[in-house]
Amino acid sequence: MKTSLLSNKDFLSGLLMICIGGIAFYLGLNYPFGTSLRMGPGYFPRVLAGILVVFGIYVALRGLRTGEKVEGIWGWKPLALITLSLVAFGWLMERLGLIPSLAVLFLISAFAGHEFKIKEVMILAVVMILFAYGVFIYGLGLPYRLFWWQ
Repeated sequence: MKTSLLSNKDFLSGLLMICIGGIAFYLGLNYPFGTSLRMGPGYFPRVLAGILVVFGIYVALRGLRTGEKVEGIWGWKPLALITLSLVAFGWLMERLGLIPSLAVLFLISAFAGHEFKIKEVMILAVVMILFAYGVFIYGLGLPYRLFWWQ
């Protein structure tokens, strides 16, 4: 039995990927593309957006064949909390620095889950902050402030 397109799980997922990829590709048009050997700032976003669109087309077409229905309801609270955590990270990054911003990101996003255990969240936050420091500050040498007083 086939379901309607508005309740077809894979079709809707593919459509979402196509839309996000299309928006990312459009936004990447403002940057020079470059070549494979000398990539410009628009190269990576456009290539990833193209891959996302192609994958979205595949998933949408698979949804037309299978017709698996969407089950359950929207999780508005987790969606809002994850979005809030990302916005808070972006806003706090310039004002407080990398480490406090990451701590806030993990704390807020942890409330989006079914269980919230402060000890686990703190361990995860410390490990991920150390990982981010190792990759972005030490490894790549990016000039992010770690705290607001630096």
